[in-house]
Amino acid sequence: MNELTAVRELSPQDFLLLGVNDLAYVKKASHEGKEVYLVFSADGTQIATMADHDIAFAAVRQNGMEPMSVH
Repeated sequence: MNELTAVRELSPQDFLLLGVNDLAYVKKASHEGKEVYLVFSADGTQIATMADHDIAFAAVRQNGMEPMSVH
């Protein structure tokens, strides 16, 4: 089985688990009139709220994950 075939045969749940331990998503939001940065695991679970973009990225990296921006 080649890689493309293997990816096509993933269930939706299996697809969600891809990168779950390796990636975190950082999204800008507003909370109580202030700009904040929300950090989500690859499966969409919110795991942190940070006041600064650079701090959010640094925190993700300190936890062994690669940060990705979400717009």
